[in-house]
Amino acid sequence: MNEHVKMSDLGAGRLSTDKPLSLAILAMGGQGGGVLADWIVGLAEAEGWMAQTTSVPGVAQRTGATIYYIEMLPARDGHEPIFSLMPTPGDVDVVMAAELMEAGRSVLRGLVTPDKTLLIASTHRSFAVAEKEKPGDGIGNPEVVVDATDFAAKRTIAFDMEALAVRNGSVISASMFGVLAASGALPFAKQAFEAMIRAGGKGIEPSLKAFNAAFERVKEKPRDAVSATPPKHFDALPETAGHPALDRLVNRIRSEFPEVAWPLLFAGAKKLTDYQDPAYADEYLSRVAALHALDRKAGGADKDFAFTVQAAKYVAVAMAYDDVIRVADLKVRGSRFERVRKEVGAKDDQIVYMTEYMHPRMDEVCGTMPKAMGLWIESRPRLFERLDGFINKGRRVKTGTLFWFLGLYTVSALRRIRRGTLRHAREVEHREAWLTAASNLLAVNYDLAVEVLGNRRLVKGYSDTHARGLSKFDRVMSALPLLRNREDGAAWMRRLRQAALLDEKGAALDGALKTVETL
Repeated sequence: MNEHVKMSDLGAGRLSTDKPLSLAILAMGGQGGGVLADWIVGLAEAEGWMAQTTSVPGVAQRTGATIYYIEMLPARDGHEPIFSLMPTPGDVDVVMAAELMEAGRSVLRGLVTPDKTLLIASTHRSFAVAEKEKPGDGIGNPEVVVDATDFAAKRTIAFDMEALAVRNGSVISASMFGVLAASGALPFAKQAFEAMIRAGGKGIEPSLKAFNAAFERVKEKPRDAVSATPPKHFDALPETAGHPALDRLVNRIRSEFPEVAWPLLFAGAKKLTDYQDPAYADEYLSRVAALHALDRKAGGADKDFAFTVQAAKYVAVAMAYDDVIRVADLKVRGSRFERVRKEVGAKDDQIVYMTEYMHPRMDEVCGTMPKAMGLWIESRPRLFERLDGFINKGRRVKTGTLFWFLGLYTVSALRRIRRGTLRHAREVEHREAWLTAASNLLAVNYDLAVEVLGNRRLVKGYSDTHARGLSKFDRVMSALPLLRNREDGAAWMRRLRQAALLDEKGAALDGALKTVETL
């Protein structure tokens, strides 16, 4: 999400104190919402105000979104004011949302109003479970939220505060505190805000850096243009990658492929090097190079090599299939433990244990075995069923314990023999059948060939998820003979794929296939 700041009268002075000033903070676990609320309350009290904070936990995303509600008022003649415990729709002065969709939810709840509310929102995304569980792209439309905030709030300050905080080695609460200081919504000097951070005693310097970066960001760019353009999902091709093996891959991409495909090829090579090794990434480039040769022969230059570009993306996806080895590898990486600690807000002296739910099947176990051994077990149904009865059970695995960590680490080390496993052999067989089907269409229906490559997005995950994806892939591909010679074949293939992504059971796909059969 690009930057977006819409403000008016930035330095117009503080809000009225005829009644308590009210602030609502919407933040998810690990974003420091509680720390931000404590800073604001501590700041008000240090300046001689009375203040109160309450919190209402929720379950909107991952560890849940919490609303922290603050009311504050200058002390008057020694009388203590009576503060509310919950925000009242239509009567909140400042709403601070630590994620874009939380800003949208604050608008839906009526907390943001055009005659009163200053909305401070970070434009980055932390995807909700409802978005991630969709078979296809279930990501909410950020432009809807941006457009809504333009009309819903009196003043809006919105940019990627998470990225700014990370660049300065801190968390988003520090950068949001800086934005609040720069907004002029509270009648306190910048030095008072900084003193509150110093009083915290931990992570002072990174928090101050993020605070000041956000403060200067708002002061320097108070009227940026609105933009809801999502970030790129792949890297540009660098001059060098900083590693001899990767540098060779970069040079090969630059010398053998059209420039339009470079970013995706580099992203694919990086992904597969991480997934397996540089030799596997080189194998990927060789396979795409063979497809590119067919593309050139079919006149792909006139189509800006759309077939090669699509192959660069989806061949990498196909080669980086999810298997037991990959799952284990991701679960024992140090970067994952660090990310989880950050998300839950763990302190340096606290121990964090993660409990994973795993439900392996004998199919996955056989797939991880050498091809001959896996086939030998599968060819003996009674043995397979007996072993499956022992394996096919749900387990709660504590990856922070030595036993389970070593077990997963051992499984992750099997990637050295991955090319010899039964699962790899089947993935290669399926991949080559798919690429052959697409390649055979190039001379007949170029656009349809490109869409066939795109069908690979239907196959993902492992276990039951992978099986459902394969089933949908096969059903969509079954329409290929009917569409092969049609001018609108590519459009219909695209519609079939979109229908397959609409629901888990494939009801929409059933209807779309029946329509194709009547063409």
